[in-house]
Amino acid sequence: MTYQKKMRAGLLCATIFTNVALAMPALAQAGPDDGYGDGGAIIVSATRRDTTLIETPINISAIGSEQLANEHIDDMRDLGAFTPGLTVLDNGPRSSGTVVMRGLSADDTEADGGDNSNTAIGMYLGEVPMYYDFKLIDVSRVEVLLGPQGTLYGLGTLAGAMRYMPNRPDPTQFTVEASGRVFDMAHSGDVGYSGYATLNIPLAEKIAFRTTTGYYDTPGFIDYPYLLQTPGVSLPQPGTLDNPLGTDQDKADNFKSAKDVNYDRTFTSRNQLGFVDDDFQIFVTYAYQKTKTGGRQANGGGVVGEGKYEAPWRYLEPATREGQLLSLEATGNVADFMDVVFVSAYTQRKTSYRGDNTDLLIDLDYDYELFPAFSSFNQSHQKEHEYTNELRLVSTFESPLSFVAGAFWNRMNYRSDYDEYVPGFPEWANEPENWGTDFITDHSNPEYAHEYSSYVINKNDEKGLYGEATWHFTDDIQLTGGLRYYKYSAYVDGGSFLPLYGGTYSTRSGSTSDDGLVYKINASWNITPDFMVYGTYSTGYRIGGVNRVAPCSQPVIDKYNAGQPQDGQTLCALPHELFYGPDKVKNAEIGFRGQLFDKKLSFSLSAYHVDWNGIQLSGQTVYGAMGITVNGGKAVSKGIDFSFNANPFPGFNLRGNYSYLDAHLTEDVPMLLSVAGGDLVDVYSDGRLPGSAKNSGALGATYEFPVGLNSVMLGWTSTYTGGIYTRVGLLGGGERLPSYTMHRATVTYKAENYEVSLFANNIFDKYAVTGVGSDLTRKGLVNDGVISRYYARSVATPRVIGLEARIKY
Repeated sequence: MTYQKKMRAGLLCATIFTNVALAMPALAQAGPDDGYGDGGAIIVSATRRDTTLIETPINISAIGSEQLANEHIDDMRDLGAFTPGLTVLDNGPRSSGTVVMRGLSADDTEADGGDNSNTAIGMYLGEVPMYYDFKLIDVSRVEVLLGPQGTLYGLGTLAGAMRYMPNRPDPTQFTVEASGRVFDMAHSGDVGYSGYATLNIPLAEKIAFRTTTGYYDTPGFIDYPYLLQTPGVSLPQPGTLDNPLGTDQDKADNFKSAKDVNYDRTFTSRNQLGFVDDDFQIFVTYAYQKTKTGGRQANGGGVVGEGKYEAPWRYLEPATREGQLLSLEATGNVADFMDVVFVSAYTQRKTSYRGDNTDLLIDLDYDYELFPAFSSFNQSHQKEHEYTNELRLVSTFESPLSFVAGAFWNRMNYRSDYDEYVPGFPEWANEPENWGTDFITDHSNPEYAHEYSSYVINKNDEKGLYGEATWHFTDDIQLTGGLRYYKYSAYVDGGSFLPLYGGTYSTRSGSTSDDGLVYKINASWNITPDFMVYGTYSTGYRIGGVNRVAPCSQPVIDKYNAGQPQDGQTLCALPHELFYGPDKVKNAEIGFRGQLFDKKLSFSLSAYHVDWNGIQLSGQTVYGAMGITVNGGKAVSKGIDFSFNANPFPGFNLRGNYSYLDAHLTEDVPMLLSVAGGDLVDVYSDGRLPGSAKNSGALGATYEFPVGLNSVMLGWTSTYTGGIYTRVGLLGGGERLPSYTMHRATVTYKAENYEVSLFANNIFDKYAVTGVGSDLTRKGLVNDGVISRYYARSVATPRVIGLEARIKY
């Protein structure tokens, strides 16, 4: 750890706790809403009414603020192990992680991409649709709803919904909370730290301001030892096929290194101004978060001899992700008849990536690799903003009938700019004995090696009318019916530019639209106050859209229709590749919740069967083999989710969950998977879907005992993730990722207003592969004597040991 780093870590913690200590004499003991009701039961609002889990007749799980703190859960990448039916593949800080609910994913797992936007799952911050993975600080609870929720929520949720429920401004008391953490990570040369502070400030009798701000500096553990010293001059592969990186002298002449590049440096802030009255509440929220990293959290599978925590790529691959949210949430009660809820929000996301592009161009087989020093990098920038408005009516009158009705509108605007560079190639190619092509090489232009550019503009507009009505036949038996009408339109405009091939430029645009209905039927019976059985049949959808790829020009389309080959580099989408339609599910499930032994044991068990039609699949364009979304095939997902929570004696808590999942195709899909050489592979019925573990679960225990006037809590949690397929049915070079078990532990000293914890995650430093980029047909592929480094394996975070302190007043 550098001296400067130590100073920064120390100053952060010292500043937080000094400021809190100075404020202590003027503070009364208080704290934010912790998400728990009487008796410690977690209160959820998934059905638009506050209920305990035992009273909620849908498949829902919740993680309260106490467990979030005890398990040191910072973001969504940590949630999968504690939520039955949910798989989250950790791809590192370059993305938000790949989230899969109930196995509804047919795409290859990703080693470094992840889901920065997953339209199969509705993400909410309170009542506001959220399009960014904000850190889990000052959060009352996280609710995970499994199965379609489109008749109850504005977003059309194919697989389910996740809701981050923030603590709200409280005008009755001034409160403060602060936390600081310092930790060591195995296989890293640095020490990490993080900290945040939350203030709740009453401004008037019914007005308060609440702010929480934090900074996370998590060290990396992936090294890039084979970076090119001088791109276009240094040799990426100076050795032979048997020894591709050559001698030690070859490495010294051509490469430089960078260590711990997959660091995570995140600044996050959420600020709320609230007016709180018995019959009217209004919250204005501004949230901001920015994450920077220097490279992928992946290795190359040893393709050029790199180690488990080394990457084989030729360029550093930094990334920046930035998100902002501005929202208004207003709730008012009308004559004790109903609540009127209005939500309006603006969300903006910006991302910037740089990547090693060499293997893409080698794989496209343009013979660029004949240049011995050939390498390429790309630079991409994306900007997306969403405007969302939702109006919802929720009945509050006393009657056997209750209802929820709403209207939803969302408009999304997206722009992407993408550039590829090939340093040194134009000069070499213009020599007749090497290539002989007359490239444009204006050496006065610093970007003379600019090889390809494209832009894409995408606009989506989605509207929905939804509602549910519930009839209570008795206090214990109810029946619910729901309906949703949706309509969407999507527009794409794009262009591409080839500076090295005569400056060829092309643009094209197009649009698509669709509408439809989904519905839901739910019934529940409280057999006793401690036992409930429920059943649901619901349908769901995910809107179609446009592929964010530059459309082909008319001359290219004409040549394709005539069966004529293309000359030079062409990366574009043909008309039938520009758009894809919605996919839909039919979901049937039955569940049972209960409490035993005077509520010392609570449990939930559910079984489900989901039919999935018109699956949105990952495909590729004819020209350039660029990734696009296509529709095709049918699948089924069926399984069992189980969770329990037990308090057998005072101070001791035991909790656990288990999921069994069987997700597979139910019909053949011709030519779905691409492999090396450009061939396409058919997949067949019964082929298991990728991205989810068939078996997964967690078991945790805490024991808290008094020490003088205070207490000590001991905690241990073990999580199991079963083997995950990387491609459908393991075809087309797919593989099964090995299953793994992780352990974490904590020892916490708790006083009235503060606590100090010693914690460890991945205690036994388990090496685990969480995703794969590309497939085995491309691993180590040789093209004109050059070994491809396309293949990548994302890896789990190694052992972390740290110390955390938290103060509340």
